[in-house]
Amino acid sequence: MTETQSLSVEAARAAILSKVLTARPMEPVALADALGRTLAHDLTALLTQPPTTVSAMDGYALRTADLSSPSVELKIVGVSAAGSTDTASLGPGECARIFTGAPVPHGADAVLVQEEARVENGFVIPATRVAPGSFVRPKGFDFAQGDRLLEKGTRLGPTHIALAAAMNHAEVPVAKPPRIALLASGDELAPPGGAKAAGKIVSSNSYAIGALVRTAGGEPLDLGIVGDDAGALEAGIELAEAVAADVLVTLGGASVGDRDLVRAALARKGMELEFWRVAMRPGRPLIHGRLGAMTILGLPGNPVSAMVAGVVFLVPLVRALCGDPTAHAFPSEPAVLGAALRANDGRKDFLRAKLTTREADLPIATAFERQDSSLLRVLATADCLLIREPHAPAAEAGDPCRILRLR
Repeated sequence: MTETQSLSVEAARAAILSKVLTARPMEPVALADALGRTLAHDLTALLTQPPTTVSAMDGYALRTADLSSPSVELKIVGVSAAGSTDTASLGPGECARIFTGAPVPHGADAVLVQEEARVENGFVIPATRVAPGSFVRPKGFDFAQGDRLLEKGTRLGPTHIALAAAMNHAEVPVAKPPRIALLASGDELAPPGGAKAAGKIVSSNSYAIGALVRTAGGEPLDLGIVGDDAGALEAGIELAEAVAADVLVTLGGASVGDRDLVRAALARKGMELEFWRVAMRPGRPLIHGRLGAMTILGLPGNPVSAMVAGVVFLVPLVRALCGDPTAHAFPSEPAVLGAALRANDGRKDFLRAKLTTREADLPIATAFERQDSSLLRVLATADCLLIREPHAPAAEAGDPCRILRLR
């Protein structure tokens, strides 16, 4: 690629993700601390659930063969409660009081719910007939010991945590989170909080990109802000190496201005450059390379550009480093336009947009009129990025489109 060429978004993503190692270090963590972590190995059930045949309702366990007569009275001969180990058997004309989750007595093949039963003098008079198996959960109804229920690469959410607990796992093997160093640059930047000197602006990118990294499963390491100074930049790069970062994300200084010094500083430290321009808007200046074992991703300084590039490139990189097998797939989905759009130029456009939905229809994506790459207020209000392909013709409201959800 020459100095003036820009890589397509698809080619840039492929180049970034192609260098990810397939094997990640693993560590066991307590199940209570595993939310958001990625399984390093398949997880199999350590027991059978339920461990025996149990009732799905409060009622009476009975033999359906005893219900052949239209007017039958069944003698109550016992009680089965959840947690009991009673293995009593039912004979002809007998039933047992039973509660949800309790073991079904031997001989019983159904449960009559209590709302359909009348009890008189120790006998149950059914108000309705029940079929064999009614309100009974057989042994192993959910899963059996040895079943593989959670696969390697699964990012553990609340439902996965619940399943792992039911499988009797107190801890789970997960990939160690990749360490993502964040280095912001610019003489004009100052951290949030307190009064700002003249000419200073609040630095938001480290916080925004750090949040993206954390939600993707990585560990952000904020290396602070350095000025537009070659020595300070090189010191920041050395710090990223010293903390053994898997990825160094630089924020700002990636373009071609006199004070855009990041690419040159990385080159002096030995970075092997892959590319530094992508045909997208916002976010054209984007550096990618390797410095030893460390991946380099240089994001633009404009906050919206940094966030969009982070969503498109950094999030899948972090997910891939965590071992997620779906990280390479671009997670766009179909929608329809809520307003007309003019023809696009040669860059892939990611427009901030609001979503509305109609029952049984595709979501409707309406781009904001203001799309400047400095407008964080618009980005924070957006539900998605509306994707416009390079050289896309003008489109009308109701035309199909594709979106990348932000929330």
